[in-house]
Amino acid sequence: MSDHRTYKKLEIVGSSKNSIEDAINNAVAECSKSLKNVEWFEVMETRGHIVDGKVAHYQVTVKVGFRIEDS
Repeated sequence: MSDHRTYKKLEIVGSSKNSIEDAINNAVAECSKSLKNVEWFEVMETRGHIVDGKVAHYQVTVKVGFRIEDS
């Protein structure tokens, strides 16, 4: 193992019918299925879809940070 760490950030969008928190959790969970060493996230943007005057869907843009292998 080296004496430093190198990371990359990837922007993704998670969604949920239930909550902003679920949208974040869905984004991180799906991203973690195909990326190794996922270590943090930053919420960049929050949006929603309104139907009949009520929130019907949440969308959250997050940047997910992951460590480059062997760094």
